[in-house]
Formats: sequence, structure tokens, C-alpha cells
Amino acid sequence: MSTLDDLAEGLLQAVRLHSPIPPISARAALTIDDAYAIQLLQVDAWVRDGRRVAGHKVGLTSTAMRRQLGVAQPDFGHLTEDMFFAENTAIRAERFLQPRIEPEIAFVLSRPLRGPGVNVATAIAAVDFILPALEIIDSRIAEWEIGIIDTIADNASSGGVVLGSPPVRPDQVDLRLAGCVLHRNGEVVATGAGGAVLGSPVNALAWLANVLGERGVGLEPGQVVLPGSMTAAVPFDAGDVVTSVVAGLGSVTARLGESA
Repeated sequence: MSTLDDLAEGLLQAVRLHSPIPPISARAALTIDDAYAIQLLQVDAWVRDGRRVAGHKVGLTSTAMRRQLGVAQPDFGHLTEDMFFAENTAIRAERFLQPRIEPEIAFVLSRPLRGPGVNVATAIAAVDFILPALEIIDSRIAEWEIGIIDTIADNASSGGVVLGSPPVRPDQVDLRLAGCVLHRNGEVVATGAGGAVLGSPVNALAWLANVLGERGVGLEPGQVVLPGSMTAAVPFDAGDVVTSVVAGLGSVTARLGESA
């Protein structure tokens, strides 16, 4: 096996054994392209096991996080259909290693979207509706000791998604100004707005379509895109109930069940 195969297998094994691994960036000199190759090796393994790609997520959309990791642009990961959980239904804590949670505005596409050349107008025209969402981020890297190589290789630290309702047409809300209040166990723990996501979540959608297009991949009708968090991530421990309220969109609640 190649080094990339070995590193991908190590991340897959971390999930199987429910045991985080040391940063992979410390084990080999890797490029951003190497990290995405490791991510895709895992996605290929999931697909062989019968899992289906149902969308994508964009990460590192805040200037502070990009500065912290020393990168100039966001990253992306894959969302599989088994990462989606029903709202207000207890999610098994054993599904994750070290979860955190953050509020997002989810796009659901009505038509194909493929770069290069996607701009904001093209991107929003491909959106069927938007929903409030909570993304459960997780890391297979011990203690969240991650750099850009680690998080990309680890599928952009993807874990799970909870979508709210009802669907809202994208022309009904100014996504830049949509305010968000995040509650954890009844207490306000963070506030933010859509403008925290690259100036507008639509900018993140266009960025994703163009970057995927450079890699020969397009976004498909019915797929979900998470454009990035409106606040910093907060802890999501067994027994927690987290609710995001987004102006003009409504709310969404995620519950993490007690550990077995």
C-alpha cells in the first residue's frame, strides 16, 4: 500500500475502533492535494460499502480559522446519506469520537451545479430551498490537534447533519443578514449571522461548485450543501440538546443520546 492508502486506512480504522489517532501531518510530508486524495480514498471505501454521497460541506469559512491554520481558502468534505439525522430524535453518542456542533444554513439543490465559472447568480439559481441546519463536526485526530492537512484528509471533520423545517425559498431571506442564536441545554452559547460565512453563504456555495468542478465533480439535484458555520463550534456531549434559531428560517434542534 502507498503512504496515502496507509493514512486513509488509519482514519477508517479510527472509526472502526472508536479510537482517535495522532495527527497524520506528523507522519508524512503531505500537500493539500495529498490530503484530498486521502479523503477520497475513504469516500471510495464508503461507497464500496454501500453508502451514498448525498452532499458536501464547506469548512474554514471564517477568516479567523483560516488564519489560525495558515490557509487562504476554505476546504470541503463529503456528506453521506447516513450522516443525516432526524430532528429532535436522540442520536447515538457512540456514533462520534469527540463531537462538537455548529449552526448553518443548508442549501438543497434543484438543478446540477458545476464549475468552473459559477458565480453567485448561477449558484442561487440552482437552489431549490434552504433550511436551518446543525452540523455535528467530529475529528478522528486525537484532541482535535489538527492542521489543514489533517482536517482535509479527515473529510473536513464531518460527523453528522440535522436539518430543520419548513423549507424556505432563497429569495425570501437576505442570507447575509440572517441572524442566528445558538442554545445549548436552554442557555444561549453563541450568536452570529450568515455574513460570517465568506460574506454570504451563497459565496461558499459558488466556491464549492468551482473547486469541485476543477476536480471533475459536479453538484447534483437533491444534494445538500452546508456552506459553513455562522458561529464558533460548541461542545456536544451525551445528553445535550442544542437548538439553532435563524431569523427568517425558523429553528432546528439536535439531541445527543446518553452513552451506552
